[in-house]
Amino acid sequence: MARYHQLPALPLRRAFSHKTPSSLPFLHRRCSPRSRALLSTPRCLAISPYSSPLKQLSTTTTAPPLPSKTNPILEPYSLPQTGLLSYLPASWVPYAELSRLDKPAGTYYLFFPCLFSTLLAAAPLSSAISPSPLSILGTTLLFLSGATIMRGAGCAINDLWDRNLDPHVARTRLRPIARGAITPFNGLVWTGSQLLTGLAILLQFPTACFYYATPSLILVTLYPLAKRVTYYPQFVLGLTFSWGAIMGFPALGIDLLSNQAALTAAGLLYSSNIAWTVLYDMIYAHMDIKDDAKAGIKSIALKHDKETKQVLTGLALAQIGLLAGAGWAVGCGPLFFVGSCGGALVSLGIMIKRVNLKSVKDCWWWFVNGCWITGGVISAGLAADYLVRYVQHDGETEEQETTKKIGRHWR
Repeated sequence: MARYHQLPALPLRRAFSHKTPSSLPFLHRRCSPRSRALLSTPRCLAISPYSSPLKQLSTTTTAPPLPSKTNPILEPYSLPQTGLLSYLPASWVPYAELSRLDKPAGTYYLFFPCLFSTLLAAAPLSSAISPSPLSILGTTLLFLSGATIMRGAGCAINDLWDRNLDPHVARTRLRPIARGAITPFNGLVWTGSQLLTGLAILLQFPTACFYYATPSLILVTLYPLAKRVTYYPQFVLGLTFSWGAIMGFPALGIDLLSNQAALTAAGLLYSSNIAWTVLYDMIYAHMDIKDDAKAGIKSIALKHDKETKQVLTGLALAQIGLLAGAGWAVGCGPLFFVGSCGGALVSLGIMIKRVNLKSVKDCWWWFVNGCWITGGVISAGLAADYLVRYVQHDGETEEQETTKKIGRHWR
């Protein structure tokens, strides 16, 4: 039986379906002459639950579709039932969502440039600079924890800026500040606490890292404004997310200002990661392309919608070329060029060819998994090159020490 709106002059609280006026005799005593005429017609009174009473009269009793699993955008917010957030107290969940702990892909994208630069900085091994695998691992873990905290702070800053825009975009309308679960003031306090935690982690690195890292906070703050004034906010995001490509060198005690090869490598690696950021965020932006157009939010996906694959191809070639230049600057071996550069060429080529830019689900899959595929092969090539160099360097050092001992013995 169909469900109808309550008629304004009738105390009815349930639905009715009728074919003749005799089925509801008491209605004739309570209705006006016009309503009696309507009720006397040999058709069903079908009033949609999404329209005003008596607005539509039709022979059909089919109501518009209600929210369901096949139409999740219309569903109200509900607490997470799976994953990390499902174990947290309900009052903590909005803050974890604000930091995107349930969506760690952004953290990994922020972490990979730090890992790249750490491994690249360890490549030019010498008697003066010979970081052990354990020191590389310790530095990497510090970068991972810092990326987690600073990515959360960046997301909170973004949501504070976008609190009036997010409710108009289907994918972002249920974010904590947009839905009112966190007030802007509390969001600001949470952001400050994350920044202080990030500072505590930064102070565990050599002192030079503090001076190299501080300017990045300006970019973190300004990125959300870029989408309001330019169609290329992804470039500003690239400047922000790629900052770690510089940090690996001072983290291992290499002074960029006095080491020309390291400075060149850091600059090329930074530029390579900017191209990579614009590439994957252009795919990400296609998920919101319709809502962004309605809300007045600018993106490279809107600007180059018809030639997206060509732009992605150009960005991929730029990324790989700059990455190869960074390896060449510090004298990386064939494992880097084959593993990192060749692997990135193959993985990016497959992604660009296969991604369906009209499918939100497909764009999201490649955004998340492309992080591990491309970032993984670049890291693997750099790690293999470092380990080979480290073993060779260690063997040469032992041989030199043995030679010195023999020389002292014969003297």
